[in-house]
Amino acid sequence: MRDPSAGPEFSNDLQRRDAGIPDPTEPEIGSFPDESPQGDQSKVAETGTTTIGITADEGVVVATDMRASLGGRFVSNKRVQKVEQIHPTAALTLVGSVGGAQSFIRSLRAEVDLYEARKGEDMSMTALSTLAGNFARGGPFFAINPILGGIDEEGSHVYSIDPAGGVMEDDYTVTGSGLTVAYGTLEDRYEDGMSMDEARSAAVAGVRAAAERDTGSGNGVYVAEVTDEGVDIEDYPDFDGVE
Repeated sequence: MRDPSAGPEFSNDLQRRDAGIPDPTEPEIGSFPDESPQGDQSKVAETGTTTIGITADEGVVVATDMRASLGGRFVSNKRVQKVEQIHPTAALTLVGSVGGAQSFIRSLRAEVDLYEARKGEDMSMTALSTLAGNFARGGPFFAINPILGGIDEEGSHVYSIDPAGGVMEDDYTVTGSGLTVAYGTLEDRYEDGMSMDEARSAAVAGVRAAAERDTGSGNGVYVAEVTDEGVDIEDYPDFDGVE
């Protein structure tokens, strides 16, 4: 059968255009995949958790619940450790996508170790928080909203790192689906210059209060105490023996 578009070149162009046939020599405009981290921010709340960071006079206390849930409606694991040491005197919480948070921690640890090997000194908390924010912004770690807490020569620091790479330092902060309940507790208990024991008590009370009302939080608490001597992490299933 004869090709209807066969013939002189100009005639062929007109016939292709009338038939809706694209010109094979015409460049096409592609599209970028939608990998915007902002598009997955809703998953942070859907995953469900409560993590708290509080500055104290001699360091930082970080506390998290122990529950992993699917959409905050089904408990998929009751013993999840959501706080990890990532620096000799700093810890980071896991909030949001489990895979994204674990990958985020591994990448951050590797960069911290590389920095220390090259420089022969520990990375400052300001540099570490900036690095974490840049990773959250530019890396494939979707739907994470961790807390970074640590101590350096300038004192105690707590940062909230949002999925878009925003880094905000505060005296205390809360992330996760139980944050509204936990914030209410901390607003009542937090005071400047708290001792480590007082900060620990306030952080545990915040997680316990969130576990009472937030279906995405519960099953106990992990408590990390960060001082200039290092990071000490303890677990208390069902809050037994925590106070």
